[in-house]
Amino acid sequence: AENSLRELAALCETAGAQVLDGVLQRRPHPDPATYLGRGKVDELRELVMSVGADTVVADTELAPSQRRALEDAVKVKVIDRTAVILDIFSQHAKSREGKAQVELAQLEYLLPRLRGWGESMSRQAGGQVGSAGSGMGSRGPGETKIELDRRRINTRMARLRKQIVAMKPARDTKRANRKRHAVPSVAIVGYTNAGKSSLLNRLTSAGVLVQNALFATLDPTVRQSVTPDGRSFTLTDTVGFVRHLPHQLVEAFRSTLEEAADADLIVHVVDAAHPDPAAQMQTVREVLRESGAGEVPELIVFNKVDLISEDAHFFLRGLANHAAFVSARSGDGIDALVADIAERLPAPDVDLHLLVPYDRGDVIASLHRLGTVLSTTYDEDGTRVHARVTAATGSTFAPFAL
Repeated sequence: AENSLRELAALCETAGAQVLDGVLQRRPHPDPATYLGRGKVDELRELVMSVGADTVVADTELAPSQRRALEDAVKVKVIDRTAVILDIFSQHAKSREGKAQVELAQLEYLLPRLRGWGESMSRQAGGQVGSAGSGMGSRGPGETKIELDRRRINTRMARLRKQIVAMKPARDTKRANRKRHAVPSVAIVGYTNAGKSSLLNRLTSAGVLVQNALFATLDPTVRQSVTPDGRSFTLTDTVGFVRHLPHQLVEAFRSTLEEAADADLIVHVVDAAHPDPAAQMQTVREVLRESGAGEVPELIVFNKVDLISEDAHFFLRGLANHAAFVSARSGDGIDALVADIAERLPAPDVDLHLLVPYDRGDVIASLHRLGTVLSTTYDEDGTRVHARVTAATGSTFAPFAL
């Protein structure tokens, strides 16, 4: 629970808030009316007044009625963990698709909470629940106001869904091209702020935005890299995962998770300096399973090893046997990681003996990029090459086979 509260504080700071204090209550079940028990709510109200807070953030997804009851009790704005995550996502989305997906998730979250959104709107309901509560003859225009807002939101959501569906073919085409050229792909996944973008930059000099903030990366970044023996492969940086990720967002960021599901290898980056790395690993694996990437081979990489003790090192080895230990900041262990990735990628296994005309230098270049060139000799007819490629690319070089 303490780790969860610490993570909520980090989320709030990333969203731009200043964290003043925290309250923890241990009880078997949350109070159905106010989430916290009555005594704890009184304590929270006094704490809000003493520190001068203007917002209370709950480490869960509150029901609309719970949020309203808590607001009435503490007299300041109350939001939940989901609202904070959505706010961070809306600040960090850069691409058109990313922005559309975040807006859709925000509207899905807002729709059931429309009645209680601000005092002015909650007083607009007609009939017995009107502000006067006097029943017949006092029906205000509130129902139409809320129905109108609800219809506008539903219309906007339908339009956003269409836009997101329309953007999917472009992403699929790019991925199909990479598959057609048989370029192996590696997806970098992990908990938020584990150092995935830093690792991508260290491996490829990609120049991706790196910040000590949660969810600095929202749109998948694909970069090319080369194994020590000269084979090309792509590296994809993905959005960070977090415990209790709002289900609207899991659906919205299907695009990022598709990249992981289609990869040949998943590099699972774990923050070695975090107090509970095992829980982070479990969260990431759960989300991967949900998105259909549970069967993809996985390489665990413990990042930020320059910040941990020898004892912590020993403990982490127990969590994952064949893990890599690196520091994206200092570069320690990066060479060993690249060799490890190369070993786990699909290896060229089709032997080819080719005679390539001298005016077809592009074919030689493709051989170097897609396979392993074992020997090259030159005679008057052209370049004789002995190479090894994958079964998927073997047919590309068939016209030059001896």
